[in-house]
Amino acid sequence: MSTPSTTNRAGRATPAIESASAQHKAEPNVLLLGFDWGTNTSCIQGANPGEAELIVNEMVPTIVGYAKEGIVNDLLPNNASILYGLQAIQYRLHLNLKAPMVDGVLLDQASARDFALHLRTLIQVEPGTEIRAVIGVPANADSSARENIRHAVSGIFNRVILIPEPFLAALGFRGESRLSDPAYVDPVRNSMFIDIGAGTTDVCLVQGYYPTSADQISLSFAGDKVDQMIDEGIRRTYPDCVLTSHKIREIKEKFSFVGQPAQPCIASVMIGGKARKLDVTEQVGAACAALLQQILVAVKDLIPRASSDTVEELLQNIILTGGGSCVRGLDSELQRLLIEDGYEKPIVKLVGANYKEFVAKGALKAARSARDDQWQQLVK
Repeated sequence: MSTPSTTNRAGRATPAIESASAQHKAEPNVLLLGFDWGTNTSCIQGANPGEAELIVNEMVPTIVGYAKEGIVNDLLPNNASILYGLQAIQYRLHLNLKAPMVDGVLLDQASARDFALHLRTLIQVEPGTEIRAVIGVPANADSSARENIRHAVSGIFNRVILIPEPFLAALGFRGESRLSDPAYVDPVRNSMFIDIGAGTTDVCLVQGYYPTSADQISLSFAGDKVDQMIDEGIRRTYPDCVLTSHKIREIKEKFSFVGQPAQPCIASVMIGGKARKLDVTEQVGAACAALLQQILVAVKDLIPRASSDTVEELLQNIILTGGGSCVRGLDSELQRLLIEDGYEKPIVKLVGANYKEFVAKGALKAARSARDDQWQQLVK
């Protein structure tokens, strides 16, 4: 899709970002949708053009469950053959679970389409309404990955634009009401966003234009890899303890840290019907430290790619988002390591507790400002 553009100070092509009021005046039969299709959790936000009120705001675990053969009647709600999200997790004993996304890439087309169809049922609009969705994609997603997403939502959404997730996170995090404040540091103007999801960790230069492949690094080491390392560490230390993926994730979310732990990480588990307490401090610490090192290498690789005139300001605005940003001490430890390596006064910040909504929020902002010729029409 050809995207009309202007040119920024660095001479790079910059898609024009125009006001929503200029782009959409009276289009009652159009719904604009921001869609963060995450490996573990997906978020959609939708609104009519020119209106601030959200008419769609949903967060759903990205999981599809198919009923197992021979299930007794009335075990599943309404004897459903397919369940989604929280219901799929709740009834997982009687389901074959499928994850449409693996390492941030849509691999299972059948479950991906079923999941997209489920999300469509959550969107209540008048018949004939055209749904236009801006969908976040991992940094450096290749043409095949992008085409898989288009195929999965073809006939479900009418038009789409695919934009790198870190840029959307910055756009969602941006406080437009504060742009006139001289003290406000605009994250879209010059920052480095580090989006730590379940499948990928995306490190991206955000400097006022849609990032190119040269502005981004995507790592397959992310939340799922941390889970794997914790699981392997526990199995080595406690060979008789085989924990489910859900329990491992629960341990990670409760205890994750880098640096020095505030106290030992003692996990309560059930093994063979007996309650046990496991000291998982070493296992959790090692896995999170490995994530930190991967991020540090990527950040140091990406910094020289920015213009030397922008680096000083860029270092003041390194921003962590995504589920991995909840690892205790990650911001302070990354900042400390950069200082030790000689970088000039780096400041690492967290987006905060609302990190799950920022990609979808940014995608909706992008949808509001997109020109009509930037949308790619999808046909069944």
